Amino acid sequence: MSHGPVEKDPDEWTTGDEPMTGPQESYLHTLAREVGREVPGGLSKAEASRLIDELQENSERLRASGSRPEGTG
Repeated sequence: MSHGPVEKDPDEWTTGDEPMTGPQESYLHTLAREVGREVPGGLSKAEASRLIDELQENSERLRASGSRPEGTG
């Protein structure tokens, strides 16, 4: 029986120190624009994932809809 995706701490990802992916970067810029923040350059996959989580918490659009996309990492 499946209980949904298992979330692993980004610090434990074997590829967490690699550069963020294109989809992560695109989503980060969308979220950052919504909350009035800048996206720092040179983020790793793990850093991007943590920032996505932080920005999602501050997104009025996502809070209003009651949902957050999964699989950002």
